[in-house]
Amino acid sequence: MSTAVIHANIVDAIALPRIVWLRPNLIGLAFTLMKLLPARHIVRKAGESGELRPGGLIAETTSGTFGLALAMVARLQGHPLFLVSDPAIDAPLKRRLEDLGATVHIVDKAGASGGYQQARLEVLERVLRENPGSFCPRQYTNPHNPESYAPCAEQLSHAAGAVDCLIGSVGSGGSVCGISSYLRLLGPELEVVGVDTHRSVLFGQSDAGSGRLLRGLGNSLMPANVDHTAFDQVHWVGAAEAFRATRELHRGHSLFMGPTSGAAYLVADWWARRNPDRLGAVILPDEGYRYLDTVYDDAWLEAQGARLDVLPREPVEWDHPHDGTDPWAFYQWGRRTHAGVMGGAARLQGVPS
Repeated sequence: MSTAVIHANIVDAIALPRIVWLRPNLIGLAFTLMKLLPARHIVRKAGESGELRPGGLIAETTSGTFGLALAMVARLQGHPLFLVSDPAIDAPLKRRLEDLGATVHIVDKAGASGGYQQARLEVLERVLRENPGSFCPRQYTNPHNPESYAPCAEQLSHAAGAVDCLIGSVGSGGSVCGISSYLRLLGPELEVVGVDTHRSVLFGQSDAGSGRLLRGLGNSLMPANVDHTAFDQVHWVGAAEAFRATRELHRGHSLFMGPTSGAAYLVADWWARRNPDRLGAVILPDEGYRYLDTVYDDAWLEAQGARLDVLPREPVEWDHPHDGTDPWAFYQWGRRTHAGVMGGAARLQGVPS
């Protein structure tokens, strides 16, 4: 019988992923809610430094799982929480956040540039000014975000030893950049594959006409926590392909995950087929319960024009990042800076350009 552990709370109990085989040469890191790692660590560090006082207000901008993770941590530690979001937030998530005691402010108009994310940041800064002593985790720029993934890298290394490749979707830059930075202390040759989506600015596309159907990865602004020099290869995956892959991950492996997991799985499965003698690990960030009425609903997929019967087997290789519409494409990024690939400076989120 294995040794049973009683955790201090539910955050500590579920912060780390379950590690499962997806192929003989591919490991899945299946999180219940990956963002618990940065939420817990950032709040802990702020408390240790005095930046966050006992009972102090936490305020952040989010439309997804970081808000839920922050709400769980804030509730357990007795902090009031103010979240700035946009119409993309789904109603069940909003109800859950409010049930955890968070105040959820919805921005109803996108900014002239930077879309809803810029508009949300402007509201957030106003809330912080009006509440002296409040604390903002700033997941896009806070170095404690990538730092928080050290326990996950340690867990993977203990379970599997050295892996040859890490594959994961990119949004704030925390998970893939954080885990890979620790794994490369053990194996500097580790290959890192980032998964983005179309009309995201992270790796050289514009967000013109944005309103991405696939959420949870990509961005309209450039987070300072994205270290472009970490990435060997970058993929752009369309919404329909990610949704189909999410369903196949469920049907093939009984892994009930969200669409960012599906996008990453599509790329990881392709990588594993091309590299039968190497070992890969793919990050699967959250579970599928939020998506029962969308990604797991065929009628919704039909209505969105996002239902696929068969996945493409291979991506199209691009010779340079651009605003192409190939449903699945990749580019050999080669651990270069954004400016080194695109020939210009990226606009950093939360940092004046």
